[in-house]
Amino acid sequence: MTDPITNWTPSGSSAVASDRPSLEQLAETERRQVLARLLDESREIRGTSLWSDAWRRLRRRRTAMVSLAGLIVLIILAVLTPLLPLQSPIDKDLQNRRLLPPEWSSVTMGSREGLGFADRSLVAELRRFDAEIDDLRRRLADTSDASARKDLENKIRQRTEIEHPFNQLWNRLGPVSWTMCRMRIAVFGDYAIPSLFGTDKLGRDLLARVFWGARVSLVVGVVATLVSLVIGVTYGATAGYLGGTVDAVMMRIVDILYSIPFIFVVIFLITFLGEDTVKAWLQARGIEQITIFYFVIGAIYWLTMSRVVRGQVLSLRNEQFIEAARTIGASPARIVFRHLVPNVLGVVIVYLTLTIPAVMLFEAFLSFLGLGVAPPDVSWGQLLNDGVEALSSVKLFWWVVIFPGAALAATLFALNFLGDGVRDALDPKLKNRD
Repeated sequence: MTDPITNWTPSGSSAVASDRPSLEQLAETERRQVLARLLDESREIRGTSLWSDAWRRLRRRRTAMVSLAGLIVLIILAVLTPLLPLQSPIDKDLQNRRLLPPEWSSVTMGSREGLGFADRSLVAELRRFDAEIDDLRRRLADTSDASARKDLENKIRQRTEIEHPFNQLWNRLGPVSWTMCRMRIAVFGDYAIPSLFGTDKLGRDLLARVFWGARVSLVVGVVATLVSLVIGVTYGATAGYLGGTVDAVMMRIVDILYSIPFIFVVIFLITFLGEDTVKAWLQARGIEQITIFYFVIGAIYWLTMSRVVRGQVLSLRNEQFIEAARTIGASPARIVFRHLVPNVLGVVIVYLTLTIPAVMLFEAFLSFLGLGVAPPDVSWGQLLNDGVEALSSVKLFWWVVIFPGAALAATLFALNFLGDGVRDALDPKLKNRD
């Protein structure tokens, strides 16, 4: 029989020993605390992306930021031009307002006697015109005869599309611009800003023509640059990724195109598109000549873009992330447009900011030669051409050249300054110099 006294042990000793943490458990707990503290610290650290770092460095360049602010203001004013109380950009007054210097006397819209507006007022003429259209629509609703209804519908369409008072003061307003002009009349009535820039040789207000010309010049610059961007990036990235014989052939095509004087190509295309038969064919399909003009300019500015993109892609196509994409079975098209193109956007954006002023200057040059934007459309280059024609050795009409030239020069300077700032902001070699 076992002695209960000699074999007795404390009943709680094993439980106490098991509850006491070992050295391994203490070390694991300490490691977890350190990791948790490091994780909390890492959450407080905010990484800086390429674009946020570029924006930070761009903001330090005062010239680039002033240029950016000026361009934003210019774009807003150009978009809102139909809303502004400007005079008509196409209404001519050869008898009373030809080559007038800048003046401060306000103008009443529709006051020119030759327009034939009611009470020599645009508001009164719109009121009269709308009343006549409403009367025609009431007659259309009350008529059951098919022939009479067709005649009334044609008359309403003709009066609305051709004889509307807006068509005598503005050229080919789109739906948005038409609505904005309606709002402008509702807010400002017949009031129009004085001819602060003077008038041209046909008696048209130069301030209004500069504002409306900004819309065309900016659209030419943006659309043509986007066309060159799409063609150049696609062509250059494809050539750089495929390499070998394909790259050699594609680049030799670029070299051949570089050797062609594009001014003659543009002159040929503009002359061909201006031929009566071709022009009628395009108009029948709703394609305007100015739209073709945008794409023609863009189609000749993609060559340098393709070379720039090709060089960048050649340096990236053997990187590890491209090899990883090939390993998982990504198609060449996906590798090019999903992995390579986004990694060359920095260079593309820099070149883009420098291409827009070049395109705008080329459009101004063509319009100056009479080969660009056709009247009654207006651009800054066309205004400069009109101003040079109005210059005389007898009397100096300085305003017809100074104001359009200043608008074009200021915009080109701003675009170039912004392009230089973006280039420096995206250059990794200059990152640590700020």
